[in-house]
Amino acid sequence: MERQTTRVSEQEIARQREFCEKMSELLSARAQTPLAYVDTYGCQQNEADSERLRGYLRAMGYGFTTDENAADVIVINTCAIREHAEDRVLGNVGALVHAKRRHPGQIICLCGCMAQEEHVAEKLRQSYRHVDLVFGPHALWKFPELLYRVFTRRGRVFENADEPGSIAEGIPVERQNGVKAWVSIMYGCNNFCTYCIVPYVRGRERSRLPEDILAECRELAQAGYKEITLLGQNVNSYGKDLGLNTDFADLLEQVNAIPGEFLIRFMTSHPKDASQKLFETMARCEKVAPVFHLPFQSGNDRVLKAMNRIYDRSGYLEKVRALREQIPHVVITSDVIVGFPGETTAEFEDTLSLVEEVGFDALFTFIFSSREGTPAAKMEDPMPMAQKKANFQRLVDAQNAISAQKHAAYIGKTVRCLVDGVCQEEGFALTARTPGNRLVRLEAGEESLIGTYQDVTVTGANTWSLWGRLSVGG
Repeated sequence: MERQTTRVSEQEIARQREFCEKMSELLSARAQTPLAYVDTYGCQQNEADSERLRGYLRAMGYGFTTDENAADVIVINTCAIREHAEDRVLGNVGALVHAKRRHPGQIICLCGCMAQEEHVAEKLRQSYRHVDLVFGPHALWKFPELLYRVFTRRGRVFENADEPGSIAEGIPVERQNGVKAWVSIMYGCNNFCTYCIVPYVRGRERSRLPEDILAECRELAQAGYKEITLLGQNVNSYGKDLGLNTDFADLLEQVNAIPGEFLIRFMTSHPKDASQKLFETMARCEKVAPVFHLPFQSGNDRVLKAMNRIYDRSGYLEKVRALREQIPHVVITSDVIVGFPGETTAEFEDTLSLVEEVGFDALFTFIFSSREGTPAAKMEDPMPMAQKKANFQRLVDAQNAISAQKHAAYIGKTVRCLVDGVCQEEGFALTARTPGNRLVRLEAGEESLIGTYQDVTVTGANTWSLWGRLSVGG
């Protein structure tokens, strides 16, 4: 499975900059600055990709809007993880036909993981003829060229060929948040969990060079960003394709050594590659947040094997014990799938008991969603949906009780938090995050505090968040 990572040449990226200049020339004759709307679905990797799409659009001369009716170009960056997400995207794309009727010159682009799925691309080709440009994640680096083709040639453009993917450096980035930043350290996945479409749409694992990652992180620290999140489909596999003897723990330590006041987060991790070295490195590095997202998906060994997860229940629990030995106060979150094909209620009970044994701080819970093209889509699935929903609710109720108990333990404590935004909920002024990434709603505070670390005394809690007030002198 391991292979040499291929890289887009500097000449090719320079060529894309030339297309940005060509687009800028085409648009310069307009009386007003053209506007682009980038709408993002799915994971943090998609958010990071959208920052690069915006970077290219800015270089072409576009401003930005969130009004689809005011946009000259709409870019929809999609997710293919669950069927509901695809249905929602297609429904929203279908509705854009009305915006395009009002604005005939509008260009509509659909990209991301959905665009890489051949059956989706064909559906767009046949039934969504108002969509002008469709391209997958592998083609993002040449977005300026693709958009230029739409502008200068009649007809639609589809760019979603099946390929392993490459690394492209030097793409401009337009970040929307001056406090938190995403940094992709690798792309793709080699794990081929039987339920997951990601390896088929994002390609094989390929790592960025450490020096490129560190240069980006230094720029962010110097620019005053207070939180840097390292992204990868499985960050624990970082570096295996590079042959440089640098693994994820090594990279984490190198980012930690960059001067500045900032917190390091990362996601996502696969349990099979979560190592003792990584746990020890986290404990040693003062800038690394004491939080670990470690998806377990099922607590039953037969189901884990059917999922091709490579580990078993006891191995997962041993990883959790080892992690807590190194970082006793660590916040552990996870992903769980309920109703995987063939799962029995007795097997679901193993999942429920694992949740109670570990005592996760939070869970992201899903009912199994069949993805065309994955092995699980062909597996027999006899459990009725009503039973799956009942099991799902039991899981949610169990986790909610655990989360509420953990949050209640914060009341009366003072915690150093990053103030990260304005709170939209009545009665609160700002939002903040603990090092463990718990949401805190602040009762009062000036917006000038956004982007600063403050001591917060927790005054209340519920299942999903904390609330509190700034401490005197905080």
